[in-house]
Parts: sequence; structure tokens; C-alpha cells
Amino acid sequence: MDKLLSNIKIAVPEKIYIKDPESSSLGKRIIQHSIKLIDEMGFESFTFKKLGQEINSNESSIYRYFESKHKLLLYLSSWYWAWIEYQLVIETYSLTSINKLTKAIEIVTRSIKEDSKYSHIDELALNRIIINENSKSFLTKEVDNENKEGYFEIYKRIVHRLRDMIFTINPDYKFPSSLSSTIMEASMHQHFLKDHFVSMTDCNTTITPTEFLTDLVFKTINA
Repeated sequence: MDKLLSNIKIAVPEKIYIKDPESSSLGKRIIQHSIKLIDEMGFESFTFKKLGQEINSNESSIYRYFESKHKLLLYLSSWYWAWIEYQLVIETYSLTSINKLTKAIEIVTRSIKEDSKYSHIDELALNRIIINENSKSFLTKEVDNENKEGYFEIYKRIVHRLRDMIFTINPDYKFPSSLSSTIMEASMHQHFLKDHFVSMTDCNTTITPTEFLTDLVFKTINA
């Protein structure tokens, strides 16, 4: 799986960036070290000035790729969800019905244990960023305009894939979109609680968010 995914070009909505960071060595360094810094210091403390110092480049060179650190976070989030979507498509392709949904829930909720060999992207660190920072990519005043521009289309596609799987199993269930988006958001929330607020979750080193959400989903749709 890792070898297969490493040969796939992850597509991010073009309007998010000014220049495709995958098109140059500098762009790839910007992505590589932005992941490192955001993981280490958090998104609030991260700045393009600090990133420029990290990569020994002028701050202005980063602005040739992204107009703001918000757009950079949108890029990282979109890249991550596109990477998850490829896994979702490949690993559920030959499955049907309940097995397909079970596998899909596992893919979008599981812990990332090793990266997929993209040389400039640390998926382990990026997964931590998504758990801690993903909501900051859309909890903004600009969210409606950015949604119209297609910035969140990859995340929404995953939700729609889960929705369609739920509908296939139980076409009479009234809330497939709400349940599928809940799977996505609850997964990140449970991973966060497991790491920081252990008294607020039953997930721990032996019970995973995947187990909890699989149980929740199938009991909810009565499958």
C-alpha cells in the first residue's frame, strides 16, 4: 500500500496555492518544514518568518507559494484528506456492503503508524496536525466563500463516500450525511481526548476511536 501510494500524485485544489509547492525543491521544503514547525509549536505560534529561518530562505519566497499561513494550513489539510481518500478508494474497492463500510470507518479513524514514503511529508506529524489544528482551517469568517471556491471538496468527498455506504446498507436511515460527517469529526475529537483529556473518553491504549465509532455507526443504522 505504501509503495503504491508513494507513486500517486496527491491533487490539492489549485486555488489554495499561488504556485504548486510540488513543482520545485523549494516548494517541497516549504511543505516539509511547515509540517515540522506546526507540529512542534502549534499553528498559532507558526509564522512564515520562522519558516523562512528554518529553510534558510527569505520570507518573501514563501509568499510566492501561499498568500497566508491559513492557505498553507488549508493545503496541508487538503493533502492529508486526499491521501486518506486514495487509501479509502483502494482498500474498499473489492468490498461490498457492511465490510466496505467497516473498512472505510477504519481507514478514516485509525492511528497513523508509519508514513507512506513521501520523502518531503511526514504523515505521522501531519496526522497530529490534523487532530490538533484541522478545525482552524474552516472555523473562520471566510468559510462560506472558501467553500464556494472548492477549498474543502476533498474532505466533503470522503463524507459523501461514507454517506453512500451507509445508504447502501440501510436506505431507510434518515441521517446518512449527518452520521458520516460525525464519523470524521468524532474521530479527530476522540484522538484528541485520548491524548489530552483521558477522563472524557473511553478510548485509550486498548480501545481505539475506530472501535468506538464502528460500534456507534452500526448500532445507529441497525445493521
